[in-house]
Amino acid sequence: MEEPTDKYDQSLDNSTRLKAIIDTAIDGIITIDSKGIIETVNPAAARIFGYVPEEVIGNNIKMLMPEPDHSLHDQYIENYHRTGVGKIIGIGREVLGKKKDGTVFPFLLSISEVNLKDKQIFTGIVHDITELKKAEAALRESENKINSIIQGAVDGIITINKRGIIEMVNPAAAKQFGYEAEELLGQSINILMPEPDQSLHDSYMHHYHVTGEKRIIGIGREVTGMRKDGTIFPFYLSISEVQLADRKVYTGFVHDITRQKLTEERLRRYTAELERSNRELQDFAYVSSHDLQEPLRKIQAFGDRLLIKEYDNLSEQGKDYVDRMLNAASRMQNLINDLLGFSRVTTKSKPFVKVKLDDILTEVISDLEVTIEQTNTQIIRSPLPEIEAEPTQIRQVFQNLLSNAIKFRKDNESPIINIYAKNLQRKAHLTATPGDEVTEIYVEDNGIGFDEKYLDRIFNIFQRLEGQKYEGSGIGLAVCRKIAIRHGGDITAQSQPGIGTRFIITLALTHPEE
Repeated sequence: MEEPTDKYDQSLDNSTRLKAIIDTAIDGIITIDSKGIIETVNPAAARIFGYVPEEVIGNNIKMLMPEPDHSLHDQYIENYHRTGVGKIIGIGREVLGKKKDGTVFPFLLSISEVNLKDKQIFTGIVHDITELKKAEAALRESENKINSIIQGAVDGIITINKRGIIEMVNPAAAKQFGYEAEELLGQSINILMPEPDQSLHDSYMHHYHVTGEKRIIGIGREVTGMRKDGTIFPFYLSISEVQLADRKVYTGFVHDITRQKLTEERLRRYTAELERSNRELQDFAYVSSHDLQEPLRKIQAFGDRLLIKEYDNLSEQGKDYVDRMLNAASRMQNLINDLLGFSRVTTKSKPFVKVKLDDILTEVISDLEVTIEQTNTQIIRSPLPEIEAEPTQIRQVFQNLLSNAIKFRKDNESPIINIYAKNLQRKAHLTATPGDEVTEIYVEDNGIGFDEKYLDRIFNIFQRLEGQKYEGSGIGLAVCRKIAIRHGGDITAQSQPGIGTRFIITLALTHPEE
């Protein structure tokens, strides 16, 4: 009597073990009878469809299906019983299910047929792939975005394998090399290279694979390419190495610099021509001014003799002629001296040294002491920084600006000149090395001012806004600008007629050429 009991206990134990496995399975397990009525459903299946097991047991399996499967399922079972041909049974495929709340989701369904002693049942294994589908959709979207970027990129993008065979080429790269993309796929990358690179490339790839020594990969450099029509052009090439699951590929980014090279060459030629022209102009200004000195000295000498020896014998008109001639000669002498000074700003320049701007300003104010007293000029000054500069030229700047501020004063008002400085980081438009500090020197007056529409004009040589009312050659501010530029900066002004003028001189604290 013990043997039947043991078999019963073993059968019960197996049944308990099987139920535990089914109840704890991650995938859903559902059994239905031959009419599609749900007989069992494990917790995972109930959870996947949003039900508790009691809500689905005894109902037709089509309650878990969206249309059109919901309406067609009974017919499908009937066809299977009649013909023995199943659409899913024993095969498995991706289908759609409907949750209790009406949402539709994808899952993998595999169905097995089980024939018991007294009936036929079907067991379905349900594997929810909602998250997998989301990941696939996100991957497709990412791939589409990357593909759109590659296809729409302005620069060329080419991918090759370890043997140098082109696997991908975007439209920009094909256009740069004068091909259709289809003409390049499957070709060796050598086809895009002139000699000697065309012959050496395979050995370079072999050398890299053996030694790992890089010449361009991960570095990038300027190279030359060969178009379909045989023309050679320059481009900047950067190559990245990508390790895929089973192999390596190399992606090259091609930036055509043909236009840049042409621009650089034009700029080089223009710069050389400009330098030559400037040298000729400076030489002309210096030689012309120097050669004018001798005849001018003769005019002044003979004019002085007339003034000393013959002046009393001249008529009133003759005396007027002599006076006007000597005045004109004097103005001509001043003009020549100013022109010589302008030409010497760069040609006769001296080395830069440490300069205390306060000391130079004090010297200039001392030189102008008589004029300052005669015009009752008030000078307000704040501490100025120490910079690297040529002292004589900085002195010229202060001399010109203070003299102008006094000269262009209002008739009924004593001049007031305010001088101060601000230090700041270098501005992008300045000529010295970016990142250096600069100082801005402000020279403000309460004079007659000018309309700012003439701002550019006042810094050009021989340009004067006030005609003959005020003496001068119109070179002073042009000299100031040339000096400021040589010192890594510039000069500009802010002004209103009748209000006054503020000159702003920018100077590098450290000489940009050092």
